[in-house]
Amino acid sequence: MDEDQRPAGRAARPGRPRVAVVGHVEWTTIAGLDQVPTAGEVIHAEPLWRGPAGGGAVAAVRLAELAGSCTFFTALGDDRTGRRSRTALERRGVRVRAAARPGPTRKAVSLVDGSGERTTVTLGPRLEPTAADPFDWDELAHQDAVFFTAGDAALLRLARRAGVLVVTAREFATVLASGIRVDALVGSGCDPAERHDPAALPTPPDLVVSTEGGRGGVFTRGGRGPRRYRPAPAPGPLVDTYGVGDTFAAVLTYALATGAATADAIALAARHGAACTARRGPFAAGPAPDRQAARA
Repeated sequence: MDEDQRPAGRAARPGRPRVAVVGHVEWTTIAGLDQVPTAGEVIHAEPLWRGPAGGGAVAAVRLAELAGSCTFFTALGDDRTGRRSRTALERRGVRVRAAARPGPTRKAVSLVDGSGERTTVTLGPRLEPTAADPFDWDELAHQDAVFFTAGDAALLRLARRAGVLVVTAREFATVLASGIRVDALVGSGCDPAERHDPAALPTPPDLVVSTEGGRGGVFTRGGRGPRRYRPAPAPGPLVDTYGVGDTFAAVLTYALATGAATADAIALAARHGAACTARRGPFAAGPAPDRQAARA
């Protein structure tokens, strides 16, 4: 198979592809400060953005923008934050399928320093969907592509029925436990939590992408040697880097669902990732995540 072909999977349908995300939500506050505090230091941070984020939510919104709609299988707490998260995501065109969990929805604080780099602290356990949740999982079989950011191994096996299955490298252990082949594994080469060895899998992914921020990144295709891809120029000054990696993965998923060649899919993902650095928060201009919450 030629290196520039799409990963193995069902042929995409004509028109916009059907896409879904299986993953998690974190109600996130992005706050700006000059530099991240050192141990024992007290420092003021100015809240800049609030809304539902985390890998699953960011990807679902971006896929809804590109494909016209996106189904998001997730889990939310039975609290006001969970209800706000659902409402905010639905305002952005996401069809939310959320399992109810007792207790609070996970929150996060992302500190953005003067260089635009973000440092994120999550608060509370991550809520994620499982194969035992009472959804019509047959929906996954009708998707041209699914991006998986959180869930159990049984659910990942159900997601394998989609035309193309893309998984974040943070879920490498889940891929290993599932025993299935995924079409693409994507993660940050700069994040220790996303380091992995695809050779440890019974059947390595057809495409593995490791992003390196402003240096571009590396990808391997069909088990062949690694190839570098170039970074895309940002459309404006650096604002913050929150959501860049999740945006890259979502756009890669969309492009592969359309049948794009690998190099073209990565280039498109890199352009969208670069564009994310030039705006505040993970989302493009559009409906506010929750204006009242942003003032709370």
